[in-house]
Amino acid sequence: MGRWSLRLSQLGLLAVLLTCCYAEENYCFASRAKSCSQCLQAGKGCAYCPDEMFHGPRCDLHANIIAHGCSAGAVITASSGMKMEKNQKINMALSQSQVSPQLMSMSFLPGEEKTVDVEVFAPTKGPLDLYILMDFSNSMADDLDSLKSMGEKLAKSVHTLSDNFTIGFGKFVDKVIEPQTDMRPEKLAKPWPDSDPPFSFQNVIKLTHDVKFFNKELQGERISGNLDAPEGGFDAILQAAVCKDQIGWRDHSTHLLVFSTESAFHYETDGMNVLSGILKRNDEQCHLDAKQKYTQDIHQDYPSIPTLIRVLGDHNIIPVFAVTDHSYTHYEKLKEYFPIAEVGRLTEDSSNMLQIMETAFKNIRSKMSIRAANKPKAFETEFLDKDNVVKTFGAFKFNPGEIGKFKLRVKAHRMLGNNPVCESDEADKEGEMRVKPTTFNAGVNIKASVLCPTCDCEKIILPKADICHKNGNLVCGKCQCSVGWLGTFCNCSASTSAEDSSQCIAPGMKEPCSDRGDCLACGVCVCYNPDQFEGPYCQYDKTQCPRHQGFLCNDHGSCVMGGCACAKGWEGNACECPKSTDTCLDSKGGVCNGRGDCVCGLCVCPTSGMALTATCEPNFQALAGACEGTRSCVQCQAWKTGEKKDKEKCDTCPFKITLVDELKEAGKVLEHCRFRDEDDDCTYQYTLETPEEVNGLEVQVLEKRDCPAASLLWLLPLLLFLLLLLALLLLCCWKYCACCKACCASCLALLPCCRKGRMVGFKEDEYLLRQSLLTSDHLDTPMVRTGPPKGTDIVRWKITDNVHRPPNHPQALIKPNPKESIQHPISLRLNRLFSENLSRTDSKDAEQLRKEVSDNLNEVYKQIPGAQKVQKTSFRMQRNAGKRSTPSWTPSSPRLAALSPDIVKLTEKNVQSGNVKDLKVVPGYYTVATDREAVGAVEFQEGVESIDVHVPLFVKDEDDDKKQLLVEAVDVPLGIAGIGKRLVNITIIKEHASSIFSFLQPAYTYSRSDGVANIPISREIIENGRTQVTYRTRDQTAKDKKDYIHVEGDLSYGPDETQKLVPVRLLELSEKDGLLDEKQVRQFVMDLSNPRQGAKLGRYPRTTVTITDLPEPSVMMFKKGTQNFTTSDPTYSIPVVRTRNPTSPATVKWRTKKSQRLDLSGVLKFNPGETEKDIVIDPKSKPGPVTPETIVLELFDPSSNASVGERKTTQINVIDAGPRSPEMAQMQMSTKKTTATSGGHILSPENLKAKATGPRNIRLNWDPPSGNPQGYKVKYWIYGDPEEDAKVMDVKTPQAELTNLYPYCDYETRVCAYNVMGDGYDTDMVPCQTLEDVPGEPGRLAFNVISPTVTQVSWGEPAETNGNITAYEVIYTPIGEDTKPEGAAKKIKIDNPKKRMLLIENLQRAQTYQYKVRAMNSMGWGPFRDATINLASQPARPLSIPIIPDIPIIDAEAGDEYDSYLMYSSEVMKSPAGSKTPSVSGDDYNMNGKWDSSFQFPGGSASRNLSTSSSPKSTLSTNYRAGGGSSFITETSTSYMSSSDARVSPGVPDTPSRLVFSALGPTALKVSWQEPHCEKDIMGYCVLYQLLSGGEVNRISVGNPAENAVLIQDLLPNHSYLFKVKAQSQEGWGPEREGVITIESAVDPKSPLCPMPGSPFTLSTPSAPGPLVFTALSPDSLHLSWDKPRKPNGDILGYIVTCEQLHGGGDIRSFQVKGESFDTSLTVPDLTENVPYKFKVQARTTQGFGPEREGIITIESQDGGDMSQYDSQSMSRREVFQLPTDVSTLTNVSHTMINDPYYSDDGMMMTTQHMESSGIVTRQVTKEVVQRSVMGGTTVTKNMFYES
Repeated sequence: MGRWSLRLSQLGLLAVLLTCCYAEENYCFASRAKSCSQCLQAGKGCAYCPDEMFHGPRCDLHANIIAHGCSAGAVITASSGMKMEKNQKINMALSQSQVSPQLMSMSFLPGEEKTVDVEVFAPTKGPLDLYILMDFSNSMADDLDSLKSMGEKLAKSVHTLSDNFTIGFGKFVDKVIEPQTDMRPEKLAKPWPDSDPPFSFQNVIKLTHDVKFFNKELQGERISGNLDAPEGGFDAILQAAVCKDQIGWRDHSTHLLVFSTESAFHYETDGMNVLSGILKRNDEQCHLDAKQKYTQDIHQDYPSIPTLIRVLGDHNIIPVFAVTDHSYTHYEKLKEYFPIAEVGRLTEDSSNMLQIMETAFKNIRSKMSIRAANKPKAFETEFLDKDNVVKTFGAFKFNPGEIGKFKLRVKAHRMLGNNPVCESDEADKEGEMRVKPTTFNAGVNIKASVLCPTCDCEKIILPKADICHKNGNLVCGKCQCSVGWLGTFCNCSASTSAEDSSQCIAPGMKEPCSDRGDCLACGVCVCYNPDQFEGPYCQYDKTQCPRHQGFLCNDHGSCVMGGCACAKGWEGNACECPKSTDTCLDSKGGVCNGRGDCVCGLCVCPTSGMALTATCEPNFQALAGACEGTRSCVQCQAWKTGEKKDKEKCDTCPFKITLVDELKEAGKVLEHCRFRDEDDDCTYQYTLETPEEVNGLEVQVLEKRDCPAASLLWLLPLLLFLLLLLALLLLCCWKYCACCKACCASCLALLPCCRKGRMVGFKEDEYLLRQSLLTSDHLDTPMVRTGPPKGTDIVRWKITDNVHRPPNHPQALIKPNPKESIQHPISLRLNRLFSENLSRTDSKDAEQLRKEVSDNLNEVYKQIPGAQKVQKTSFRMQRNAGKRSTPSWTPSSPRLAALSPDIVKLTEKNVQSGNVKDLKVVPGYYTVATDREAVGAVEFQEGVESIDVHVPLFVKDEDDDKKQLLVEAVDVPLGIAGIGKRLVNITIIKEHASSIFSFLQPAYTYSRSDGVANIPISREIIENGRTQVTYRTRDQTAKDKKDYIHVEGDLSYGPDETQKLVPVRLLELSEKDGLLDEKQVRQFVMDLSNPRQGAKLGRYPRTTVTITDLPEPSVMMFKKGTQNFTTSDPTYSIPVVRTRNPTSPATVKWRTKKSQRLDLSGVLKFNPGETEKDIVIDPKSKPGPVTPETIVLELFDPSSNASVGERKTTQINVIDAGPRSPEMAQMQMSTKKTTATSGGHILSPENLKAKATGPRNIRLNWDPPSGNPQGYKVKYWIYGDPEEDAKVMDVKTPQAELTNLYPYCDYETRVCAYNVMGDGYDTDMVPCQTLEDVPGEPGRLAFNVISPTVTQVSWGEPAETNGNITAYEVIYTPIGEDTKPEGAAKKIKIDNPKKRMLLIENLQRAQTYQYKVRAMNSMGWGPFRDATINLASQPARPLSIPIIPDIPIIDAEAGDEYDSYLMYSSEVMKSPAGSKTPSVSGDDYNMNGKWDSSFQFPGGSASRNLSTSSSPKSTLSTNYRAGGGSSFITETSTSYMSSSDARVSPGVPDTPSRLVFSALGPTALKVSWQEPHCEKDIMGYCVLYQLLSGGEVNRISVGNPAENAVLIQDLLPNHSYLFKVKAQSQEGWGPEREGVITIESAVDPKSPLCPMPGSPFTLSTPSAPGPLVFTALSPDSLHLSWDKPRKPNGDILGYIVTCEQLHGGGDIRSFQVKGESFDTSLTVPDLTENVPYKFKVQARTTQGFGPEREGIITIESQDGGDMSQYDSQSMSRREVFQLPTDVSTLTNVSHTMINDPYYSDDGMMMTTQHMESSGIVTRQVTKEVVQRSVMGGTTVTKNMFYES
């Protein structure tokens, strides 16, 4: 008992301890330090107790150690230090930038952070070095003239910036080499009249104080020129930065570089990509000659963007980009990558250069970017302002001339990667970092080091100490036991206690270690999965703590010992409640508006008669409006009238009013309200506002009301009677007296305003419409009025359908069915303002108005015989409706055989009166229609000259292919206007669509918890083939990037494809949105448009998607699939379980089916918290005997907050209980659940439980059924496979261990017992998922060689993910010939598992690198996949574009402080359209119609000659000479597209300057180009393209010269294409610009889930099939088999098997494996012995093709054969595979398993082989160890050794 007490007390103390500190991560305790030194090195605050009698954890936080009882004097701790070595105060009298302190030393314990106060000072007018770097291409001639004319203005402007300044000048153009520069001698001497020869960069004027000298030198400069638009400014910027002495930069001044141009820029790899042949990387050194000219422009590439950022930062230079509109956007984006930079917009002649410099300098001086350079890896820095707010990128705003103060926080990491920081290299733990503003030369130097303390007590060892029972040594108060002894004091023998497991059984438990671990000696439990189970007896599950909104401990705490230990600032059972009141703050900064309490982060508001916001503030927007919401309270408080005139109701008002004599102006208040008091007809006014200093609402009421005079009330009836009488007389005269009518019209015409007369009529004569493009069933036909627009005219009109048909046409003879109804036969216009709520059919306002309309309309039209009630009402806003902005409503009524005059007259009568019973309508507007004709009226109000007539089009399926409608203006019943253009003809052409696109329904609802809304788009196939449609989302109440992610693009449908899904990502609510925002319905819409290839839009071209924040619905289903009862059972109890959201009540209905005598149903109700209920059936509830039968019970119709799960039915087997004699009855009572009588089956086992015990193991156990089962059959299969494919295991005991399973795989299991009578009933299916395992190695590494210093590396997803991949790690290391590292390895972690691609810049030339990639899941990192490559030895490939658009770009030479990813943007390539004088020469640079360009490679050469003669045949000759000594020559004669003579004549366009390719998918490409220079207007473009290997030439003509891009579909993935683009003017076609491109793709383009544009290239396709197994059947045939994919991700439709000779030759053979069972084997005949074959197997599902599983096999003859040689590459590697399958091989089979080649385009293929021979081998493989090596020559082998 004492032992239990001690154990429990320790456990309780541990739980209290962890609850106090675990949420803040007690790294001291978690380190499990084995020694005192390890404890102190675990982190700051860790302490060690050396007390011999101490029973608590020896390594813990200091406070915990003391709390455990360790004496304070004995505790061992460590401390760090900090020392100021140089700290000179800032002297504001010095006119230079200063920082204080200057030098300090700091030591840190691991995890410790320290804060230092730093002061900086920038003088008001400190020293300034201003260097102007100007583009000298011909297009900048006027800009140079402007700069020359500035003269004294420039000097004065610079003097305003600084009293101590220098100014310098440099110029640049571009590299003097083709194609950037025209290399003809005459153009090299003078590219333009009165110009200098071309050059790259020249320092013209060194920084000087002498302004006159500067102006004098500047006057002598002349412009130069080049060819292409992007200039070589990056070369010039880098030289201006690194040539410090030549430029004249000073040490203590601000360095400003003004970069002026109108063009975009070249950057790294443009030296090769534009065919100039420059491959050498920029070395970042100064290369200026005696004339101050850049000398390496034709030998080195342009610098990259990361390089430029780093170099300018190292030299404290701030760039100011002064650019024109043509390139402003490019430099605006470029500016974001610099710590400090400015961009100014130049005028065309640069006349505003001075203003840009002044503005930029002021902006730069007003902000300060502070960064830390040269940080060791063990440290991180942050910069805080005086309020301790962290400033992003250290951005501060300090005023010049004042001392700025900030705080520097330096923190030492505890861990570097997965290792403690004290185990890392010295260089990573200590160093001198420099902290300074970007614009300063001065800074703070900090000598930082990580302190790794050691304990002196470890040097004193007491051997065989008494306290250790002489079974161990005492070190630092802790026993270190000898071998064979365990325990704190070495008093437990491992040998004697190993057999006793009782010490591992916790109180109340039956199993040792809670059946979750192994019991070791001395009662020590080692949990199976320590990451999940914990506690002395493994009794606590870390995944079973309370959850909030699905998150364990609300993601704000940790699950410790069965409970949530909340992080700081959180509390509650599941850490769901924030302790702060930040989420309860109202708009004034108070808590819950002073009216409620903040409980668990939410305001609990008192009940009130008014709607309140989440922070208890009045929510007037939630009501019908602010005025409507406050009206009754104002009435009751001011005049004791209205709805709340009773004092009790009035006291509930949330505000008090103030009576005033005069109201504020309407523009100065929230609302100005005006109402009529129903009690006394007085009109009152008041204003609403929300003052900042007062909570709530301020209401000011005008004390004086407008009331009608009582003495005049008796006159009102008389006046009304006289007015009505007068109106009636006038109406009679107008209607029946023609002479009066003519007389009135004549009189009106004589008036001055009307004497010219007015005319009304339609604006157009005819409309021609295509039915497939119609988006509405109506057409707005404009009607215009001419003449003086004074007065009102009402025009009546009518429209007749099918006027082209003769009267005896068959369709015209068909009489309408009076029982049918038509849509919208009557349209009126309401006399009220339109609101957005009316357009939403589910809004409260629309519903209320719809009811009001229906009631009044039914009341009016009930007098028409046969009229029925309104069936449907909708509202819309009519555009161009005159001055009125009112809604139209369109109810549905019965079909009319013809247009009823009674309905027309009744409608017109009510409309002219302005009332439809009690409904106010606009006089002068109505429409009454049938399905063949319609009449209506429109009203021209005073001042209105145009109005739309909304005429129906009567579009029907039975319409003719070309039908005509006639619209006629009938007459003008009110007004004096005559009718001009009376008739309008409308022709509708009905096209026969090949396909119809539509959404399946007009609205969808998705929960945010779904994460994605998969919206189906359906296609109805009329004529099979390919077609496309465009989709796009639009915001409504849901907002892009807040509620969802906007998508748009094109869907391509192949033959027989009928439906595709468009995924829209749904975003989680932020904490602010979830707690503070109003609970508004969030909706967005998706539209379909632009159907192509003969398609049209169908019934639902638009769908509305509603995002609900409601919790997940409960899921209710039967607990078991089958249940067994006997005829003697009094009742049948069938359990129903509920999962998800059990906190709310839910109901579901049930009923019996397929029963002979029981027809029952009922409702099952779950109360809150209930998760299981029983349906109880009384078999005797129906008359008659109970007989054996099978009953099916079904669940249906769940409540709105619930759904029915997958097990919606259960089968009840009622079996015979035998004779009813007393003896048998007694026997049945004792054997109630046993076998049936003779001929029956044994019942199913009970309580089947499945538990995963490892990544490849599942343990099953169950309770045996009654009777005498002889054994059990265990069936198990992978989820998704048919049950008939299950594997069966025969066991004799009620338990089984399933082995050799796949990790992280869902399995389904059943068990049945059997005896002599056969198999019994199966148990219900029990699912179980195996545990995760570390992932396998990634798929093949592929390299796209951009240049010898830039490569793109990509890799495939591991074939065995064994879980969910969460990240990838890429390591690349420079190595030597012996594969030993020659430099530091660099790591890049990619947290997005969908981005399996990386672009690495600035690699070392001719350096061999080893690349290693591994994947990570929740179990940790998997093995590396590695490859070795030297970029310089690889021949250049055609430029390939990846599918994934946002590839991270890494600078290989950047320091660790460089933490930004940069993106290359194709927008940089856009032409500066509109430039007056583009930077392009006007002459031809193609020589004699030939294009000649060469590629130069290190160690060899390669040439490419493309003939542009008129011959349709040309030859592509490529000669690559590699550095390895081998060479290969390819002569390919292909059918190429021909080109005409390219000599440019005056007026003929130049060559388009650049081609830019953007991949939109695996088969789609966007090709864009720059507008070429041309003296005449460009008329259009021509784009030609064909496969690089030859074939059909495709031509695309672009007739619009403003378009400089085309979209090309249906390309072949992984094929190279040659593109040519040329421009045309009136003088003819210009020369072509060509480019070669390859779209890389790994998925069949016919896959229905081919990626949409811009989406990551990931598909839910099946995984790869299992390993290939070959069996030789004869010298020329073999048998191939494989396993099904582990993750089919859909129904397997079959397999594709391809076979080809490994080294070429012969045809590629394909086999399709189909059939009902989809066999996973194939017999392949007609092979050749001694020839290696490569086999590939792919699975195909409804989602597309999965990845391939490859294998290589050779059927060898008796004497064998030589294997062909691979390329001369070298590598070795070791792999370990776990194969859960049986492998059988036969004699003389050479079995090769080959991994994907790293790349195959360049002749190098790295493979792995597995060879078996000599003898028959049949065995079960348990482990496969693979040794991969490369021998002399080029043979690559893979040797396999088996352990069985």
